[in-house]
Amino acid sequence: MDRPITTLFMLMSVDGKISPGAADNLDVDKDFPKIAGVSEGLHQYYEIEQTTDLWSLNSGRVQEKMGVNAKKVPNKTPISFVLIDNTHLTEHGIRYFCALSKEFVLITSNPDHPAFQVNADNLHIICQSELSLKDALVKLKLEFGCQRITIQSGGTLNGLFLRAKLFDYIDIVVAPILIGGKDTSTLIDGKSLLSERELSQLGVLKLQECVVLEDSYLRLRYKVIH
Repeated sequence: MDRPITTLFMLMSVDGKISPGAADNLDVDKDFPKIAGVSEGLHQYYEIEQTTDLWSLNSGRVQEKMGVNAKKVPNKTPISFVLIDNTHLTEHGIRYFCALSKEFVLITSNPDHPAFQVNADNLHIICQSELSLKDALVKLKLEFGCQRITIQSGGTLNGLFLRAKLFDYIDIVVAPILIGGKDTSTLIDGKSLLSERELSQLGVLKLQECVVLEDSYLRLRYKVIH
């Protein structure tokens, strides 16, 4: 394979939501610990997260929502982070990830991105005229030796990965909660299919493991067979 093996790893509600609501001030990391019946088993998701790949991909929008543009500079971790961003990260946000990452790769189509003002040995910028996830993944493997990568982005970007057939595995932790709301982000958002001709873009899954966790949580692991 000319690109890394990818795994979508997410926490979601029983109805497939990856946020408690449609407003940016609502976030599962902040809100789920406050909800009785959900908070008790939440630690299991974070414990599983610690066992995922040493390369992690996310979006600048998600990271902006999590406050990285204002957070204190963290300590170094062994994880290499890849972020797709055009406008959401500030120079401080870039420096935050340089401090956090073993290697930090920014994928952008913005030639004026603040990352170009940062000088750091572990900062690498993939500048594309138009976003191509496949080309970016190929470059991650060829130039940076990335063999496996965990995807933890928002629903819209997840939708782009799905339609481009770039998911190899799905690893989902299901929290015992129903959220609802058609405007609340789900595991896979983006453009809906409109015709039978487009059905080839669906992601067909083969279940590899179903684990009943504590406090009514589940872990579902699938191989994507398209």
